[in-house]
Amino acid sequence: MSEKVALPEREPTIRVLAMPADTNASGDIFGGWIMAQVDIAGSVAAYRQARGRVATVAVNSFEFHQPVFVGDLISCYAEVVRIGTTSLTVQVEVYAERNRQREECIKVTQATLTYVAVDEQRKPRSVPRD
Repeated sequence: MSEKVALPEREPTIRVLAMPADTNASGDIFGGWIMAQVDIAGSVAAYRQARGRVATVAVNSFEFHQPVFVGDLISCYAEVVRIGTTSLTVQVEVYAERNRQREECIKVTQATLTYVAVDEQRKPRSVPRD
């Protein structure tokens, strides 16, 4: 049984509607599609903090709590949780608004990813701290 929750009070980093083309052979939304959305959201937060290009270097953790279905409105909330010399760690939480007429919302996924800030030659560069 999924626990209904409210969306966080802040703006989502990205929001996307799960479509039929995003399903696996069982008819649920493919986990790889969700992983891609998480990486996009994480990279947006990392890019903003780094003030420029970043590259994904690690998926530190990834937990699928509930399946995602066609028609779910997916909201990804990304937050930089650690800044290193050239790297950033980003926490991403994913919520699904299901049966939106009944305002059902559940947390479906959470992940932690690491990005490295890179320059024009794709070499690591320092991350601004302010």
